[in-house]
Amino acid sequence: MSTSNGINPDAPPSGAGCVECEATGSWWFHLRRCADCGHIGCCDDSVGRHATAHARTSGHSVIQSFEPGESWFWDYDTSTLYESGPKLAPPRSHPADQTVPGPSGQVPEDWADRLG
Repeated sequence: MSTSNGINPDAPPSGAGCVECEATGSWWFHLRRCADCGHIGCCDDSVGRHATAHARTSGHSVIQSFEPGESWFWDYDTSTLYESGPKLAPPRSHPADQTVPGPSGQVPEDWADRLG
């Protein structure tokens, strides 16, 4: 994977949680980071699927996991998983003490039943 394929190692993450979920008071399961602009969105197992929506609307096809201890990348255009890639600007994950799912206080008690 090269840095010329929609990856900007200098772009910082947009925050510690899904931008759209935070704006609407929603919640997420896992987080993904746009490797081009740093947008943090929720994964496809989350209710909002905001990381995929961002990729579709922005044309930024490469994401990286924003979960502690994970460094894989996914390219939506080629449906290719990369076990590693270039180091992106820190922080490389949400805070380790952040709840999963999150954010704390917004996750419904029946969250597992709501995931599809």
